[in-house]
Amino acid sequence: MDFGQLVGAIGPWAIALGAGFEGETAAIAGGVMAHRALFPLWAAFLATAFGAVVADQIFFQIGRRFRDRPFVVHVRQKPAFAKAVGFIERYPTGFILAFRFVYGFRTVSPIAIGLSTIPLRRFAILNIVAALLWSAVFTTIGYLFGPTVDRIIAALAPYKTELMIAFPIPGTCLLLWLLWRRHRQRRRERMNPPFHAPEIAES
Repeated sequence: MDFGQLVGAIGPWAIALGAGFEGETAAIAGGVMAHRALFPLWAAFLATAFGAVVADQIFFQIGRRFRDRPFVVHVRQKPAFAKAVGFIERYPTGFILAFRFVYGFRTVSPIAIGLSTIPLRRFAILNIVAALLWSAVFTTIGYLFGPTVDRIIAALAPYKTELMIAFPIPGTCLLLWLLWRRHRQRRRERMNPPFHAPEIAES
């Protein structure tokens, strides 16, 4: 099995895993790889949707079954969680269909929905519909963006050595910035009391 066959075999599973925990980046990458004929576009589409559905169902169950565990309590302290609760109270169906398209709501939303009174079956059906729509949008973007990626790679090919030397510098700066931002976030969370989600009436 050559490298191309290996990527074709495990690529969709990697895309599914990335779609579940990374989101749009993995979905777009799946579309780009489909453009490069590493695997079919339908495989990228289904893998992306599958990963998103499974991850959100897991987070939903975590919210429903482990509401007092440290991880859920930590999520409930996030400002985005309070906003998600407000949307669930007012527009439960619309929010389930739309939350994955809104930056910052991907993880907190299924946990907040799990803490609500929305039935598992209702969430599962809407979650599948939303994941299919989301996957179609972002894998298509990646597929259409594929030619641009090819042109960028071809243009940068003569500078491969210079790029390999330069990449660690911004990467280190990014790592330091992420650590600093995480430190500030934890400090804010220590200063704010935990947010306890109200019971959300089903509509």
